Amino acid sequence: MNAGGGRGGSAVPDEEWERFLRDSVAGAADAPMEPSAQERGRTGASPGQPVGGPPAWRASGPPRPRRSGKGWYVAGMVAAVAVLAASLTPGLLTGWFGAGDIKPLAVESEHPDQAPPPETPRRPTIDEPFRGSPAARWADGAAGIGVPRPKATGWMSSDQVGHALERTRDFLSWSSLDRQVLEGKHPARAISLINPHQQDVQAFLGSAFRKPDRESDPVLLFSRFDPSTARLVGDTVKTRGRLSFEEGPQGSVRVTGDVTYVYPVVRAQAGSKDVVRTIVRREVVVSWDDPAKIVTEPGTFSLVSYKVDMTNGGCGPVTGYLTPDFDRSRTDAEANGSVVDPYDRSRSMAERTESDGGCGTATRS
Repeated sequence: MNAGGGRGGSAVPDEEWERFLRDSVAGAADAPMEPSAQERGRTGASPGQPVGGPPAWRASGPPRPRRSGKGWYVAGMVAAVAVLAASLTPGLLTGWFGAGDIKPLAVESEHPDQAPPPETPRRPTIDEPFRGSPAARWADGAAGIGVPRPKATGWMSSDQVGHALERTRDFLSWSSLDRQVLEGKHPARAISLINPHQQDVQAFLGSAFRKPDRESDPVLLFSRFDPSTARLVGDTVKTRGRLSFEEGPQGSVRVTGDVTYVYPVVRAQAGSKDVVRTIVRREVVVSWDDPAKIVTEPGTFSLVSYKVDMTNGGCGPVTGYLTPDFDRSRTDAEANGSVVDPYDRSRSMAERTESDGGCGTATRS
């Protein structure tokens, strides 16, 4: 599978895939309606993820809040995958690796067993915004999201799983890499992949963009900077992570995306040159459901759960945006959490969520 976006090497022509979608939806007419939130809690939530009530908010980092999101499973979503254009934002897949002849790392294909080695401390600059960090060797944009080889799983054939993986990667790209979204625009393309009948998720999204608070914040799922306070440096976001998949409840295909994104930013004022980095790691779990068993909308998935971990993304009031600290003015009294390496992907998000708390200190950014 092509790691950079689009349809990759799928063997299914567009016409056949579209016909498959029509047939799948037609065959789902007798599927059950979406159950209540209480019923979802009995049937489908991820282990350890609450279905009802507010998310479990936790935090660490300089400023580095951890936000462990409400777990969703909706038995009532997602048919097969509609053919959507994999039009990643131009420029996000090209850029620099930092300095000189730094050799890029291979795309992550399995869980790492250790943190990246220490780098020689060097301040980032406008010309080299990733120098002095492990991200200098990471891939650019969606190219850094590893996609496994598809195989028949649950109700899906190998080709159908391949399409589900591509659409899931599209969601990660459109929510965390799209230039307009990063500049504060509404993430309409990403939201279009979430089933509109998933009522609690739609309520969350409505609240998050209308009146963000600790329970409903867009940055749980989408990377956005307030254009009046911060702007991106260059056209490149560094990424490292991967997708994985398994059979879920009722023969569904459950896809997990675990990706770390590194954003170099400066103050919004023209001529600003003090580069800082905001680092966001998200784990998003989605479910592609069997339309013969579940009421679905073509080309959309059920949002099962999310977790997010941020370094220099904001420890103050919720604004709906990532809010980098350019002054490094936070006092030691505010650093009440653990000390964590934001580039360390050897610890799972579950391990970090369980052990980290407060607005702690990152060993490097």
